[in-house]
Amino acid sequence: MLCICRCYVNINMKKLVQLTFLSMGLAFSFAHASDSQKLQKLEPETLTAESAHLTTRIEWTKFPRVQYNSTELSGQDRSAIVRVKANKQGRVTHADIQESTGLKALDQKLILAVEQAEVKPHQENGNKKAVVGDQTFTLRLKDASDQTQNNIVCKYSFDSDVWRRQSKDKSTAFKYMQQPTLSLDQNLLKFKDRTVKFKFKVNKQGEVTQVKLKKLSGVNAIDQAVSNAVSNSKVEFKRTISTLWIYKKHTFKDEIHFAMDDCH
Repeated sequence: MLCICRCYVNINMKKLVQLTFLSMGLAFSFAHASDSQKLQKLEPETLTAESAHLTTRIEWTKFPRVQYNSTELSGQDRSAIVRVKANKQGRVTHADIQESTGLKALDQKLILAVEQAEVKPHQENGNKKAVVGDQTFTLRLKDASDQTQNNIVCKYSFDSDVWRRQSKDKSTAFKYMQQPTLSLDQNLLKFKDRTVKFKFKVNKQGEVTQVKLKKLSGVNAIDQAVSNAVSNSKVEFKRTISTLWIYKKHTFKDEIHFAMDDCH
């Protein structure tokens, strides 16, 4: 009788151990499945972030326009940095403040201006990519709408060396299909003549795909305005015999001078 009882106890203990391990296995399986589901949910976001082009100099097709008056600056110049995210089509999908002006209402005005602007998508091997980068804004009291509305401000247009030559029907390595859009206030020069030298690449359609500034003016706002103007332009050029059948990317260069005495 004692032997039978012991055997019964041993059998039950074995079942109990088996059930315990089975429960542990099921718990691990559920936990593993849950982790896998989380990874699957995070994967698309990771791929989206990796596919975006990170840049320190955003190229705009429509630059953010911020209208403000002197009272909104609360008596001093203000500056801010805005993180910008734009999709393949150039539409701004997100904007947030990285460095604040110190005034919440002014920060919100900057974000609204950025959201209404348009970014030039980055091109890589003929494919457009989303863009992520920072844009710096400097808001000065002297540039406030209530300070400048009664003043006649001198403006500079895109009057580069190549544009001047082609306007006089002189020989050039390439020609702009139309004058690039540029409008700079004279006060950006800060009472000093400025020069920007640049080069760029062109695709089959004559669209500018990459702009690289070889000589900076010393004023970021001028450099960026010139870069944006060139980026949004189209050019035409003569094809050589060697490039009639197989297209090769062309690189051209130009420069533009801003002299204090030339503003009109």
